[in-house]
Amino acid sequence: MKEKFLEGKGALITGGASGFGRGAAYALAEKGADLVLLDINEELLEETAKKVAEKSRRKVVPIICDVSKSDQVKAMAKQTFEELDNVFILFNNAGIADYSLRDITRVKEVDWDRILDVNLKGQWLVANALIKKMRKQQFEPLAGKIICTSSMGALQLSPILPIYCISKVGVNAMAKLFAKALAPKITVNTILPGIHTTGIYLNSEDLIRTMLKAGNTRIPLGRIGTVEDVTNLLMFLASPASDYITGQEFNVTGGLAI
Repeated sequence: MKEKFLEGKGALITGGASGFGRGAAYALAEKGADLVLLDINEELLEETAKKVAEKSRRKVVPIICDVSKSDQVKAMAKQTFEELDNVFILFNNAGIADYSLRDITRVKEVDWDRILDVNLKGQWLVANALIKKMRKQQFEPLAGKIICTSSMGALQLSPILPIYCISKVGVNAMAKLFAKALAPKITVNTILPGIHTTGIYLNSEDLIRTMLKAGNTRIPLGRIGTVEDVTNLLMFLASPASDYITGQEFNVTGGLAI
């Protein structure tokens, strides 16, 4: 595989300030991509953009954007195509979880809307804001690739994360529908992480034990996942090696999703 297979290509990462988004930024820039990073955490976003740019010598543009707000997404898309010549990779990664919402019968409407708006509607808004121009890009054999972050929770529904799981089931379905609608010029695939040393699980052994206990299970491969476990798969899906793959779900769970 060509070392800089993303040379001359742009990538947009939602939730780009930390976790899988930050890992993706380093990995995609290393392969030659110029980047736009989206997040709502301005301080962390600026820090990530600066560090990735310094390490990779690539263009890295941070944009503050709440992906659940259509006006902000439209403005972001306009700025993105002003900053980058193209967007070949969309890593639709932004998402939130709330472990205080453990009883689906007691969830308030405002909390339902908050989780679904970011995790599901946000991915839909960002993809739709970009695909018109992505389709017209003159790359061969594909004009672009969309990679969505879902969750193991879409397959093994957790009673302590009900609304989050519902949102991720929606992401899986949406990605498959996008894959059919955007073929043959744009591929759409989904990554389903399990329990990783990032985000809400970072430095939280109690939470990890709670999750495993709730599922009455253990991780077959014997360890918690890392950011790199996800970005390694992301790089395969971003590369020419995956050009004949679309509409698929890829578990990165250490065997938890068996």
